[in-house]
Amino acid sequence: MRIAAANARPRWGQPDAGAERVIDWIAQAGAEGVDLLAFGETHLGGYPFWVSITDGARWDAPDQKQAFAYYLDAAVELEGPQLRLISEAAAEHRVFTYLGIVERRADTARGSAYATLVAIDPGRGIVSAHRKLQPTYEERLVWASGDGNGLRVHSFTGREGETVRVGGLNCWENWMPQARLAMYAGGEDIHVSAWPGAVRNTIDMTRFAALEGRVFSLAAGTILSRSDIPADFPLVARLPDGDYTDGGSAIAAPDGTWLQEPLAGEERLVVAEVDLAKVREERQNFDPTGHYSRPDVFELSVDRRRLAVADLGDDPVSLD
Repeated sequence: MRIAAANARPRWGQPDAGAERVIDWIAQAGAEGVDLLAFGETHLGGYPFWVSITDGARWDAPDQKQAFAYYLDAAVELEGPQLRLISEAAAEHRVFTYLGIVERRADTARGSAYATLVAIDPGRGIVSAHRKLQPTYEERLVWASGDGNGLRVHSFTGREGETVRVGGLNCWENWMPQARLAMYAGGEDIHVSAWPGAVRNTIDMTRFAALEGRVFSLAAGTILSRSDIPADFPLVARLPDGDYTDGGSAIAAPDGTWLQEPLAGEERLVVAEVDLAKVREERQNFDPTGHYSRPDVFELSVDRRRLAVADLGDDPVSLD
């Protein structure tokens, strides 16, 4: 099986153009025989990089409000046209895709943005949408907290007929022991981690997850520079020149060795051939949710309900 991360630049703040670029990467992956492709955290829509460099915590600041509104307008809905086209591309090119998006909900929470990792099966379309459980540090000024609904592991069959189980988490969720355990307990063979884009983030966690879970660990990161930001972004005049993120996409084997070391600054697919027998070999001496677990001592409960502020029911409107 061939797995890959798109170490790629987004079309920041431009959901339609961004979707077209994601489709291009999916097509390239399909042409190269890739079965599983991952993109970085909020690759579609864009990471809220401006908060930490433009005094984003100022209370009631008009320019920060304008920046947030711009960002929310660039968010996508799970049933919107962008994800529909991307799902069609995943089906056409037979590529199971993990895509980080800025999500705007279609219900009552339309004024909030979520860092969501969408899993797209070539045959079934979107099979899960995992909203980041806990935004990190300044991200909390932009993203709402998610829930456990998307903490799921999916099975799919690759081009050569081999079935694999894959799950994914956003960024620093990968440092949350309970979240990782939930993924391992789902029977992961491959663990996907989606990052804003930094070698400093992926160089430790990618190998750590591989060794802890005895899984193939696929990290995907985005490259972002000042030149990628549209001229109509409200804070564009205050942005420093240079690079903001450098990618960092990488792949580690279940024994913790690198198949692809973190890649900085270069746009390309980071690809590796993986032999799933290696997962079973490494679990001979350590299986974190099998023979090396103690369910009589430790217990993890995962609430997978999709949370909402109110249950408005589904009764039809009566005009009588």
